[in-house]
Amino acid sequence: MSPNRAAVPIADQLRGVYKPHQYGSIVLPFTILRRLDALMASRRDLMRSTATLHSGGVLDAQMRRATGLSFYNTSQYDFNRLLDDPDQLRENLIEYVTSFSSNIDVFEQFGFEQVINTLDDNNRLYLVVEKFAGVNLHPNAITNAEMGELYEHLIYKFAEASNEEAGEHYTPRDAIRLMVDLLFAEEQESLTGEGVVRTVYDPTAGTGGMLSVAEERLHERNPSARLTLYGQEINGQSYAICKSDMISKGQDIGNIRKGDTLIRDEFSRRTFDFCLSNPPYGVDWKAAAESVKQEHREGRLGRFNAGLPPVSDGQMLFLQHLVSKMRPAHEGGGRAGIVLNGSPLFTGAAESGPSKIRQWLLEEDLVDAIIALPTDMFFNTGIATYVWILDNDKQPERRGTVQLIDASGMWTKMRKGMGSKRREISVTQRDEIVGIYDAHEGGEHSKILPTSEFGYWTITVERPLLDDDGEVVRDRKGNPKPDSKQRDTENVPFTYGGNTDGADARDATIEAYFDAEVAPHVTDAWIDHKKTKVGYEIPFTRIFYKYVPPRPLDEIDKDLRAKVTKILTLLKAVEV
Repeated sequence: MSPNRAAVPIADQLRGVYKPHQYGSIVLPFTILRRLDALMASRRDLMRSTATLHSGGVLDAQMRRATGLSFYNTSQYDFNRLLDDPDQLRENLIEYVTSFSSNIDVFEQFGFEQVINTLDDNNRLYLVVEKFAGVNLHPNAITNAEMGELYEHLIYKFAEASNEEAGEHYTPRDAIRLMVDLLFAEEQESLTGEGVVRTVYDPTAGTGGMLSVAEERLHERNPSARLTLYGQEINGQSYAICKSDMISKGQDIGNIRKGDTLIRDEFSRRTFDFCLSNPPYGVDWKAAAESVKQEHREGRLGRFNAGLPPVSDGQMLFLQHLVSKMRPAHEGGGRAGIVLNGSPLFTGAAESGPSKIRQWLLEEDLVDAIIALPTDMFFNTGIATYVWILDNDKQPERRGTVQLIDASGMWTKMRKGMGSKRREISVTQRDEIVGIYDAHEGGEHSKILPTSEFGYWTITVERPLLDDDGEVVRDRKGNPKPDSKQRDTENVPFTYGGNTDGADARDATIEAYFDAEVAPHVTDAWIDHKKTKVGYEIPFTRIFYKYVPPRPLDEIDKDLRAKVTKILTLLKAVEV
């Protein structure tokens, strides 16, 4: 029986005891347990015999050496043996679950012992265990990739039933594959060599989809490559599923850790070859505010030294965090991919927290590319989203520039939508996007811009204060006093007038702008240079804007006459 078909009759056993939106908290831990049970099937006797010879830390090491697994269970039970003693099923199942090695903490996240008690109290426990015992989740029947997709299918199914946002837990595979291929694009040759060893990290791991796809895509290129996966996740159940998925893959499950990444980086002493993240959009960071502000005060010793975004949205904190997790350039460099909505591109005025973060990223030459994705790509939002690719050791031809790619029109309509997701990126479209990135050429869908293109000065333009007789009011030194009601600001691009030296030519560029754009219209105005501020924004939409001329007037008139005639005809019919 396939696991998908089995999900329906298993859920049937929960009706009456649980509401449909609660099914996930029962089905998911039992699915994890059944998968672990299947992984141990051929090693069960070896585990039991090894447990009689060793204890403590020695037992952990000997078990790993003997079984090749990063976990074990010393109980005499398995799914089939549990069914042999129906009267003691509750006690035996609890004993089985608590006999796992200490690194299997996933069942605590579901409150699994209480689940067992509730099912037993309502005469459902035996029926549920029996149903799961009949589901074959052995790796020979369900591959690691399929198992990850099964977890995600179950999460989506039960999140949909509870009107919960499934997208909070995982990212669509088509979006992940694009991100991974973009990350790997600069290392195509090195990733296919002998003895390749790389690390991948996700600070918002969810159920582990990004980590899993990264491993799959690398193995497709080089089956002998070894990828070590690391992740941190705040949600208990997502963490449990991610950790269980990593167990199936033979990964070190100690590399999957629970906690709020913004409050505490569980891998604070580590950096990685590749980093991936899809942080929550528009979610406040009030709970982490104390820790975040402390790290901000620490300057370069902290993760958030560049600036702080509004408390209402923590996306740009994760952006800074990823920079801190990329392997340093002197050790070979690191690359990162992160999905963000549009606000990190432009929100915030000059010298605001977001602007300072963009300034730091661009002046440090950390932004390699930004790709606009199609709308309706994700499960929980239909808004525009962007993939940022970061690199702290760019290829020579990419240094000092940012590549913007407009892939918003590269999508295929899904036969059946899932939540807000109605579009997907096909394999052909993914290859096209990666090809545009790899070519690194300007064109209809690609713009190569110097980092200075995104900088500007906000200048304050003053006009004199006049008293009742129209005379200019002056201070003691004879200088005109500014009229605050007429005060205005102008944004002067670093590259105004063809200047390519950016901030180095500040005064000359600002004066040239003022003389050409302001002075001819307000002859009594002047600049208060003490108020000049530096700002950075990435006006993605404006850069790709295409002018569409308005329709000719005679064509518009013709359409209007036709519509008026139609309306009059309808009115006459009503009158009759």
